[in-house]
Amino acid sequence: MSSVVAPEKPASNTMGPKEVELILVKEQNGVQFTSSTLVGPTPPQTNPSGEERETWGKKIDFLLSVIGFAVDLANVWRFPYLCYKNGGGAFLVPYMFFMLIAGMPLFYMELALGQYNREGAAGVWKICPIFKGVGFTVILISLYVGFYYNVIISWALFYLFSSFTSELPWVHCNNSWNSPNCSDWADNSSVSDIYKSTPAQEYFERGVLHIQDSNGIDNLGRPRWQLTSCLGVVIVLLYFSLWKGVKTSGKVVWITATMPYVVLTVLLIRGVTLPGAIDGIKAYLSVDFLKLCDAQVWIDAATQICFSLGVGFGVLIAFSSYNKFSNNCYRDAIITSSINSLTSFFSGFVVFSFLGYLSQKHNVALDKVARDGAGLVFVIYPEAIATLPGSSVWAVIFFIMLLSLGIDSAMGGMESVITGLMDEFKCLHKHRELFTLFIVVSTFLISLFCVTNGGMYVFTLLDHFAAGTSILFGVLIEAIGIAWFYGVDRFSDDIEEMIGHRPGLYWRLCWKFVSPCFLLFMVVISFATFNPPSYGTYTFPPWANMVGWCLAISSMSMVPLYAIYKLCIVRGKFCNRLAYAITPETEHHLVDNGEVRQFTLKHWLVV
Repeated sequence: MSSVVAPEKPASNTMGPKEVELILVKEQNGVQFTSSTLVGPTPPQTNPSGEERETWGKKIDFLLSVIGFAVDLANVWRFPYLCYKNGGGAFLVPYMFFMLIAGMPLFYMELALGQYNREGAAGVWKICPIFKGVGFTVILISLYVGFYYNVIISWALFYLFSSFTSELPWVHCNNSWNSPNCSDWADNSSVSDIYKSTPAQEYFERGVLHIQDSNGIDNLGRPRWQLTSCLGVVIVLLYFSLWKGVKTSGKVVWITATMPYVVLTVLLIRGVTLPGAIDGIKAYLSVDFLKLCDAQVWIDAATQICFSLGVGFGVLIAFSSYNKFSNNCYRDAIITSSINSLTSFFSGFVVFSFLGYLSQKHNVALDKVARDGAGLVFVIYPEAIATLPGSSVWAVIFFIMLLSLGIDSAMGGMESVITGLMDEFKCLHKHRELFTLFIVVSTFLISLFCVTNGGMYVFTLLDHFAAGTSILFGVLIEAIGIAWFYGVDRFSDDIEEMIGHRPGLYWRLCWKFVSPCFLLFMVVISFATFNPPSYGTYTFPPWANMVGWCLAISSMSMVPLYAIYKLCIVRGKFCNRLAYAITPETEHHLVDNGEVRQFTLKHWLVV
């Protein structure tokens, strides 16, 4: 008698772990008897409607998509400036601290949540239905951000087209859009006139935005055809990148996610060869540990962590929902979040090598040229590039990088909206192309307000209110819903089912205690330090601030409104309604038997 184990047999569904068939062969009197057993079958990789869910063509498609979304324009225009302003290398101390206790745990949490439940930002809350409103919160936030984020990409496209000239248009003050206040750096450095402006600054504000033709947000004017055309090109690119789902977007990111690294490396090589570059890099890395005694430094680090990793937009949930069930989301979280932070740090060398060069060339202090936001990439950096030999070529390279940084982040935001709503309203699955067209066209129409003469005022208002306090609130509710109501132990079981091992005690403590406390602190700080939006010397009227707050509240209100709705549609006493609302949909039969985990003390104490 002999006994053998047959080789592993592929499962019929390739999206989950392989099913293993054991065959015992018994040989007795020349006759073979066989028996087989299926060991550890996994649930079929389908969505809740029973249809097979689309998956990424290759694992690298997913990784590049996540990296491309998380690494965006803020990595170039915000982190280096914050590092320089807040003690140079000393800023890395609070930054890494908050990355370890909040950034990575929340990043890991969202990837695991989407991968296990295989739905978008709203559908995943079948694990705790009363919190489904937070899914609609993050979908709305992603939609609102799309209204103005696409405009930044259209600015970059406009600059790219303008760079195909022998002389860049932001070099001199003799253009039709220049004002009498325009002067070059040499004049500006010798005169303490606050009203003086550089050619690059006037090109952005007067040549591109035409803000001089508007006196405020109540006088916008018509959309400018040049920016409208660029915005239309961006929308077309987004549509054809998204219309077929992750099969197409996963291929686009091979270019958009890798291009910035190529360009940043080329710009760094060129930047370090410029006079003054080393001084700029030294200023970027100079360590001032006394800055760590300033509370604002820690607040800046915490804020940067919250917004740089991209948690709370529903994008990580949407992307990971297309993974294979057994994908190692823990490894993905560590890799992608680390690459994001390293990219921010690396881009600082590029930025400050050019800022150091510009500071020396015009004989001004580095403080005079160092800034963050749109002013860095659309004013200061073009100013520096314009002084280089072959400036048009360097300008083309730089703005191609901005385009690639922006496009894949915009793709992520749109995918969050599309996946989230399609998974919630199943009838849309058969009409993805039309629904994607509807979303991008709607975004385009709203974005037209941002390409008018006074569009910068609308842009500033949206940027200030769309994804500030509201996204911190959304991630806080998300963390509470998963770690406390669904249960960090149950969530850990889900992860073990996917990757074969439970998260360590460190991750579980962060999810249950540290990250929620951190987020609560950030929400309180965001309210306590709130300042009304402004642009230059322009102050927004009260009605504009009210519109901004309505925008922010409209997304945050989804949490209580859906909770009330969920409690109202369930019949019975309040305790019975609450039990159904906080129990996973797959366990509602246990509620009928009076078995509600959340009504036991053990559920709240276990880690």
